[in-house]
Amino acid sequence: MPIPIIDLFAGPGGLAEGFSSLTNNVGDRVFKVKLSIEKDSAAHKTLTLRSFVRQFPFRKLPDEYYRFVEGEISLSELYQLFPDQYHQAADEAWQATLGETSPLEVDQRIATALGNETDWVLIGGPPCQAYSNAGRSRVGGISEEDHRVYLYKEYLRIIAKHHPAVFVMENVEGLLSAKLNDEKIFGWILRDLSDPSSVFGEHNSPGYRIYSLVKNKVSKDSDYLIRAEDFGIPQKRHRVILIGVRDDILKRPGILSRSEKVDLKSVIGLLPKIRSGISRSFSHSELVTKDDGLQSKKRFYSRFENSFEAWREQIEDFSKELLTKLDLTGFLEQHPETMGSEFLRTNDAHIAGSHSLSEWYTDNNLTGITHHISRSHLLQDLKRYLFAALYTKKNNRFPKLNDYKLFDEELLPDHGNVESGKFTDRFRVQLPDFPATTVTSHISKDGHYFIHFDPIQCRSLTVREAARIQTFPDNYIFCGNRTDQYHQVGNAVPPFLAFQIADIVSKVFYEEDDGKKISILPNTKYLTVKGKQIEIFLF
Repeated sequence: MPIPIIDLFAGPGGLAEGFSSLTNNVGDRVFKVKLSIEKDSAAHKTLTLRSFVRQFPFRKLPDEYYRFVEGEISLSELYQLFPDQYHQAADEAWQATLGETSPLEVDQRIATALGNETDWVLIGGPPCQAYSNAGRSRVGGISEEDHRVYLYKEYLRIIAKHHPAVFVMENVEGLLSAKLNDEKIFGWILRDLSDPSSVFGEHNSPGYRIYSLVKNKVSKDSDYLIRAEDFGIPQKRHRVILIGVRDDILKRPGILSRSEKVDLKSVIGLLPKIRSGISRSFSHSELVTKDDGLQSKKRFYSRFENSFEAWREQIEDFSKELLTKLDLTGFLEQHPETMGSEFLRTNDAHIAGSHSLSEWYTDNNLTGITHHISRSHLLQDLKRYLFAALYTKKNNRFPKLNDYKLFDEELLPDHGNVESGKFTDRFRVQLPDFPATTVTSHISKDGHYFIHFDPIQCRSLTVREAARIQTFPDNYIFCGNRTDQYHQVGNAVPPFLAFQIADIVSKVFYEEDDGKKISILPNTKYLTVKGKQIEIFLF
């Protein structure tokens, strides 16, 4: 029987995807997600769809799924064709807001999902904006009134109430330095997780031993930090990930095995080339007087149509000028004509490059690439993207704002904070020969930090490119509009990293030599009392 999983704050399901992709020696899944909880509507729809996929044998999806991917049938029509699988998926993926939904209702859903299982795994990452360095910077620190600071306690309450055998908790690097009232938040989170009854005494919870996934012996807080690029993830994503093991379990988990770094070019370089679009063009700014008598700057724009001819007319003269100034004459090829599409059919749909993730991404039944459509950008931003990509190609680094100023002052953004010095890397080209920088939810707002390294494409990354950087398989479909899709990808745990963690967790439950499930070995001791041998647990 597979090991049950409950997934909290699930997002689009990155952790669950990694765990449910681990199979035994006969191809069956080692873990089964019994319940995933997520509050966001679009992410919940994505969770439901991926849960539907998991109702079929691993990597054996029906033809109708690919008809849906290709746009031949709708999602509702797909579900109608497989009602049993859909109802199982709908039961598993629950839209609820932890911390607001009644704890009694949450507990009932968990108890129903688990049945009589006592040895199961809890996974998830409580919302992290309050702990992130960027989030703290925006609001001037961490406030006691920010409910996100305490949402980890809902995770802790579920541990205290339901006693998983193992839990995996993920959060941002900023958690390590975050303080509230001059006390390090990470310190009291570790204490609470080790002894849930110290916070929720009514549940008589067992204790937990907290382990690092990268160090056998922990000597400092940073030993809990995972640098994803060291473990085959094509991005420099640094996250705190803890693994807790119930005190009655003898076995301790291992640690992740380091692997060669995977560069960005190898995972997105073979995707079909597409161009950006032009949304509008900045014309001028004026000071306007509002009703209260105060003046403010108002920007005026003109709209563009997105035909290739109109796009080329705006870009090509500027391209030639840049090539001359950067001494790259003759370099630039013909710009691609298509902006891509939600499903872009291609003869090379499953090519993922020759690297360690090739098989992970690939689904040989796909006849195209999904979510590979470019955004439209402000014309002036596109010129900055083109300059940045060409400059990076020539200098092996992306330009800072001062480089734009020295090259051509017209390339500087028309923003008041340009001269503040706070955003010197406002436009960042992703370097092709290195892992990408961290894909965050900010990618949903604009593409300035995620400029494609290929100048002829002159654009920011697509959802599929961001998803590959996050190691989502190519047949993973994200629901919602494009902003929703970017947001889901940016908030996720990389599934391939979760897959490696799942392998470590599985060895707490399974014998390593024959793949057979064993009863969890309790950390027990026998005493003789009045001639009778009794069993006690050592906590």
